[in-house]
Amino acid sequence: MQDNNTTLGSLFLIPTPLGEEMSFDKIFPSYNSEIINSIDVFIAEDAKSARRFLKLIGFKKSFDEITIHLLNEHSKDLDTRNYLDVALKGKNIGLLSDAGCPGIADPGASMVKMAHEKNIRVIPLIGPSSILLALISSGMNGQNFAFNGYLERENYLLTKQLRELEKRAQQQNQSQIFIETPYRNSKMLETILQICGNETRLCIACDVSLSTEFIKTKTIAAWKKNLPDIHKRPAVFVLGR
Repeated sequence: MQDNNTTLGSLFLIPTPLGEEMSFDKIFPSYNSEIINSIDVFIAEDAKSARRFLKLIGFKKSFDEITIHLLNEHSKDLDTRNYLDVALKGKNIGLLSDAGCPGIADPGASMVKMAHEKNIRVIPLIGPSSILLALISSGMNGQNFAFNGYLERENYLLTKQLRELEKRAQQQNQSQIFIETPYRNSKMLETILQICGNETRLCIACDVSLSTEFIKTKTIAAWKKNLPDIHKRPAVFVLGR
């Protein structure tokens, strides 16, 4: 039971770079570093990646002094249900994404949901989201859009899904955003070009915010004439009209 005299801690949502070369002073306000340096309990997908990020931002505490809880596809509810208990005793917690903002295409949303249920304040810190950066750079409708995450793997299911997304994009003018594992990008692009109509517009946003950034919107017909090399490059796809 919570002590009525204890002020609850907060859950800070901490964004991380979209690539290793990203310059922190370009994307993170100094306020982020101040907050992160005041925290000694973190939740992350991978402890090694979390420590690397903390080191890069100049984290001042010894890693022996902090706790990093793991939250990934291998985590069980039984293991994670007590992660926020320290916030009930007044300590702040930092939720880290592997890349970009927590809660989008990563398991962090479950912790945010739990924080709201426990009346723990959730505070998002400013940082990059490849999904939103791709959308605003695409020229597609930014007032009506959907993020669909990873699409189906099986060819017949992917074909059906792409046709449905294209239909929504055309009939509802709803921009359809999705991602793929980098090593499968070329196959995804090949399938999109086979399935979608020539006049449908497709934005491909690769290596967003990095020196190798590539963002271009063209019709399917135009893409067929000039394919980009997106193999093993983090990419976001946006379908629209």
